[in-house]
Amino acid sequence: MTHGKFVVFALALTLAACGGGTPEVVYSCPQPFTVTDAERLTHFKEGAGRDPRDIAYEASIIGSGTKCSLGRNRVDVTLYMRISVSAGPSASTGRTSVPYFVRVLDSSNNVVQSQDFNADFRLTSGNPRGSSQEELTFVVPVEGGYRIAVGLRPTPEELNYNRRGRQP
Repeated sequence: MTHGKFVVFALALTLAACGGGTPEVVYSCPQPFTVTDAERLTHFKEGAGRDPRDIAYEASIIGSGTKCSLGRNRVDVTLYMRISVSAGPSASTGRTSVPYFVRVLDSSNNVVQSQDFNADFRLTSGNPRGSSQEELTFVVPVEGGYRIAVGLRPTPEELNYNRRGRQP
């Protein structure tokens, strides 16, 4: 009888080692994409002029990526986004704020999370260029096939300028 109990115990250990425990959760880390017409922004100084001499700054998204970790029924997402900016001929002194957005889309392309941000730079004649790595953290459910839309936030006038191919 002792030998029979040992065989049952050994069989139970073998089955437990074969994955009878917690099932492995498969998930996908949402990848960011840059929205068309929102990858760059040309901002003009206040006033009526819109030729190249009136450019206050030009900004662009030069890269983005995500890192994820699995939580309990959720995915913790860290988004990294690199924004570059260059002062134009009409750059003002002080802080330059570049507006950008992050939108989380579900598998049907519905926006389920949305937030606007600013990347701040201090551009001068001695330091006319800058770049910033923005780091944002948010949570999405494990199931759902989410994607992340990122972009700079141009005004309607700036968007038209981008679409015209930089023609004033």
